[in-house]
Amino acid sequence: MDVSGRVWERLVSAGSERRFGAGEVVLRQGDPPTHVLLLVSGRVKVSLTLPKGEVLLLAVRGPGELLGEMAVLGEDDRSATVVAVDACVARVVTAERFRLLTQSAGVRDELLRRALRRIREGETWRAETAALPAGPRVARALVRLAVAATGDPVDVGLGQTEIGQAVGLSRSVVAAELARLRERGLVMTARRRIVIVDLPGLRALAESGHGSV
Repeated sequence: MDVSGRVWERLVSAGSERRFGAGEVVLRQGDPPTHVLLLVSGRVKVSLTLPKGEVLLLAVRGPGELLGEMAVLGEDDRSATVVAVDACVARVVTAERFRLLTQSAGVRDELLRRALRRIREGETWRAETAALPAGPRVARALVRLAVAATGDPVDVGLGQTEIGQAVGLSRSVVAAELARLRERGLVMTARRRIVIVDLPGLRALAESGHGSV
């Protein structure tokens, strides 16, 4: 959660409920910052479309996350697109109301600092994975993107194309690495579905960073 429980409850009570179906756009890159969303249930994926049309998957977020707050605090257009991975329930708080509440609670600056840290962490992660072979790249992406998932086994909620967008690999390369992970009993795959069946084993492999799996 990006804010304390007390502040979260104040924001939730100030908002109105909105539901999103799986695959529905929650926030769109380039749109004006009219509101903030508080994700109550479900997961969303955050992606950036680059000038030449390439799509970069940045993160998967789960319940307890603020969505779109940086654009509102910075009064800039949306910097990324957010799409529901599952059916989601959120609370919508208008931009003006959000700014007033966070200022009065004294958390505005902290939210800005956390957002900047998150950006730096993402940049560091992408720089690290870019230097790795394909196998560890895919393993690390699965572990990182599964953070917001619940249950055992862990349904990542993403397909091969999206994993490739997270680490700069083609769909075919991701498919080949997933096949190797299946052979090791670490994951199961189906159409547009990847399930981690041995998260500790996958995490150990991801952290090793050694060659192809």
